[in-house]
Amino acid sequence: MKKPYDGYMGKVLFVDLTNRTHSLFPWTDADRKRTLGGKVMAADILLRHIQFGMQAFDAENWIVVTTGPLTGCGCPNSSRFNISTISPLTGILTSSNCGGDFGLWLKRCGYDAVIFTGKSKSPVTVSITHNDVVFVDASKLWGMTTTETQERLPKRSGKLVIGPAGEHKVLYACVFSGERTAGRGGVGAVFGDKNLKAVTAFGTAMPDVRDREKLRKINEKWVHILRTHPLTGRQLPKLGTAGLIAPMQAHSILATKNFSAGRFDGFEKICGEELAEKHLVRNAACTTCAIRCARMVKVDDKIVKGPELEILGLLGANILNDDIEKIIRWNYVLDELGMDSISAAGTVAFAMELKEKGVRDFGLEFGKTENIEEMFHKIAYREGDGNILADGTRKMSERFGGKEYAIHAKGMELAAYEPRHAVGHGLGYATANRGGCHLNAGYMVVVEGLGLDVDSLTPHGKAALAIMFQNLMEAVSAGGECLFTSYAILPGFLIDKPNWPVTKIILAAFPYVGPVVNLLSHFTKIAKINIPLLPESYAIKYATGIASTMASMLTWGAYGYNTERIANVILGQKADADQLPKRLTNEAQNPNDPRTKVPLDKMKKVYNRARGWKDGIPTWHRLKTLGVPIRKEVYDAAVKEAYR
Repeated sequence: MKKPYDGYMGKVLFVDLTNRTHSLFPWTDADRKRTLGGKVMAADILLRHIQFGMQAFDAENWIVVTTGPLTGCGCPNSSRFNISTISPLTGILTSSNCGGDFGLWLKRCGYDAVIFTGKSKSPVTVSITHNDVVFVDASKLWGMTTTETQERLPKRSGKLVIGPAGEHKVLYACVFSGERTAGRGGVGAVFGDKNLKAVTAFGTAMPDVRDREKLRKINEKWVHILRTHPLTGRQLPKLGTAGLIAPMQAHSILATKNFSAGRFDGFEKICGEELAEKHLVRNAACTTCAIRCARMVKVDDKIVKGPELEILGLLGANILNDDIEKIIRWNYVLDELGMDSISAAGTVAFAMELKEKGVRDFGLEFGKTENIEEMFHKIAYREGDGNILADGTRKMSERFGGKEYAIHAKGMELAAYEPRHAVGHGLGYATANRGGCHLNAGYMVVVEGLGLDVDSLTPHGKAALAIMFQNLMEAVSAGGECLFTSYAILPGFLIDKPNWPVTKIILAAFPYVGPVVNLLSHFTKIAKINIPLLPESYAIKYATGIASTMASMLTWGAYGYNTERIANVILGQKADADQLPKRLTNEAQNPNDPRTKVPLDKMKKVYNRARGWKDGIPTWHRLKTLGVPIRKEVYDAAVKEAYR
């Protein structure tokens, strides 16, 4: 008899909040081999469940919390877990990744994932242990901030909690585990709609490992790679993600004044160097992390998590604010309220431009910061104008106008990278399944100025590179790994020696390797190798016993990306929905250089052809080639509706 795969606990928990019951959800080794885990596993589960017309706040909408096979196996940066559901912000699937310790504790309870369905009649905490699931009244926790809530839960346990923003169903409310956030797409609002205030997990089980000695050796090499690479071993530990502010300014990709520009005169006052020099208390890290990029700072004599790049950029340059102390405080306030800082900041910036253009005055104005904290509280509790901002940029633009400068993709506000000087990243924003996400986009900006210095304005090769990076990052996430580990796939000398002749030749050739990259992405048998700078493929093999190569990683990623995409079509995503606001595609950032806008239509043609898609929709042949589980009649009906 074939030995079951190791690395997994072998069970998926199914929790019915309406009836307060629990059971096991069927999940086999064949399912594990096909999906690996994490967000790809969640996409597969949700595709089989969703129906036409299903919405985020329906009782039948599932919340799927998944781990990866490397979670709990001793690999560096492997504590990540994923929360997937229908997003109230976008109306399509969202997958929100988190570095808290809940995933580790869930596996110790004997589960690889937990699915929540239904709605509790009153606020509830679900307590998961190895032997039982207990529903605990959470009425006394309702109304508490994320920190207050976690302080009142068992100390020695994994925790998922929401704050007031989730309770009031702010469409971009998030879920917290410790100080880390499942931040994007409004997963916290779905928790709130289900009256699910918190989830705890405590257990003592550990996953078996197929070849512990080989895994130990690859982990040692992996840690060495991460600690000696210029990005993961130097830049991130020294300055955190905030260290990207200065290079973003230099490359004209720092979102400024609601993405109307890419450079900000006051950038030095909000950059990583300023944060490290004047405000850093110490570095911190997610559990099992070998990078330690998190910043700890002081707010009101409390030592709390410091701001990341996104909030420094979006509540700094993007609203014309150079006061880093206010940004540090706002970051803390948003975390306590349980609100996604990217969407909150993007929505505030849009409201500011509406005032500037005389469309609607929300009391918010570029360069004025006195009432922003007050507005965050109004948003979280849906009070006054905060009730309007709580629905996000897209819905505001549908109500008041200004769609051409409403900065979102598929309803999700963009991250802090202005794409008109990183056009491949712009393509990624548009094609990201969950909306305007820099990570689901494939993080193309890392080769267009923030790591390598590939020509950032040419569209050549960008579609092929975006697909490859999207697929690889899907697979890394599915394994349970932090996406920062994928930085190390870029050879360090390309970053450290930019003027070296070999580096210049390689970077000059990058835009023309598209055909080769497409071959690897489509005909993955060519890539049946392992490469030292992608230790995940080795680790998966030694942890689970599943044969894993570069080809496997690309296949898992492609499977996940296509599964999410066809699920979105069933949920109502229209053909050719991969769009950006006209500010980014029609207006040149530099009026003297017409190349400084995103040539989206040109790149999308190449992208769709390479993906095996038509108008952003996977073909039936592509889905069948990947083995995506969808019936032909469902596919045909969804595609017909997408063109209606």
